[in-house]
Amino acid sequence: MAGALLADLIVPATAAQHMLNDAWPPHAKFHDAQYIVMSILLSAVALALLLQRGGGTRARVWTSCAILATPWLGLLCAMLFPGTAVQDPEFDPQSALGLHPQVLLAAILLTLLLGAALLAGRTEQSR
Repeated sequence: MAGALLADLIVPATAAQHMLNDAWPPHAKFHDAQYIVMSILLSAVALALLLQRGGGTRARVWTSCAILATPWLGLLCAMLFPGTAVQDPEFDPQSALGLHPQVLLAAILLTLLLGAALLAGRTEQSR
């Protein structure tokens, strides 16, 4: 669960080759941060699946949505790491509704996934 976090950010010898590598551009660090967050989230989902008992439609939909949300949550959380950037500085800033297009896409898709999970919960409750 914490392997990528330890190796890429915490342990000095290996972090110097990754997040603490001054030669890495901010966008490369961004994708490493995204990988770190995705590794933690996917580990949490796997742990939840291992500990899950039973499981109806609602549980399956929530699990599916969690798996599908992981890369997008990783993208959003990667912006919180120091020294990262959604886009390298040599490229013109892109914007859609004031957001980088991938950030906007992440927000839209996460909203749709949350809506689907909530709808599945309401549908199962009404049965």
